[in-house]
Amino acid sequence: MSAQKAPRVVAELGRPETYEETAARKAEQSRKYRANKTINNLWLSLIVCVGVVIVIVLLVPRNDSSQLASVDYRSVATSAQAALPVPLAVPDLPSNWSANAAEIRTGIDKTPAWYIGLITPVNTFLGLSQGVNGTDNWLADQVHNTIASGTTTIAGVQWTIYDNRTATRDVGNVNYALTTQSGASTYVLFGNASDGDFRTVATALAANVEAQPATAMVAK
Repeated sequence: MSAQKAPRVVAELGRPETYEETAARKAEQSRKYRANKTINNLWLSLIVCVGVVIVIVLLVPRNDSSQLASVDYRSVATSAQAALPVPLAVPDLPSNWSANAAEIRTGIDKTPAWYIGLITPVNTFLGLSQGVNGTDNWLADQVHNTIASGTTTIAGVQWTIYDNRTATRDVGNVNYALTTQSGASTYVLFGNASDGDFRTVATALAANVEAQPATAMVAK
């Protein structure tokens, strides 16, 4: 008969382990192994999830165009004309321009205004407001209470410039604006479009600006 193997002496104890201590040690080792395996699996799952997200972001096509539906502002103007006593501004722009809004709005001092939200070919914004009998308060509100910085003449029409591109305070959508007044109409062009795009719209408005009546009575 072979000799029975002597119990292992544990250095920390200075004596052999008891049966209960051996069982407890093995149970603890098993628990740590399972815990480490669980953590490793969690990390692996996280890496896989991140990889899937990256693939989705890279593969899903993105559209940088305006998320609002395109609006036929010419047709809307035809319907809205009866509501205002002045010729509504309907700029004839190249086909690569679009609009995401066209409507009559009521502003400060109950000023009625024809509004078009234009989207330029490079997806910048240029708003047009044509106020009827607009007050000084209405105009100040349209340019976000900013200060005029100069004037320019475009297609024979003199416009006042509001250049807020370097402003340190919030100026809303009025990064840049042009305003002019003709008869009963006050025009405000505003947005983050380029100078060239502002000139394009201002040029397209010249005939309408010249056609405005000296006075207009707005129905109450």
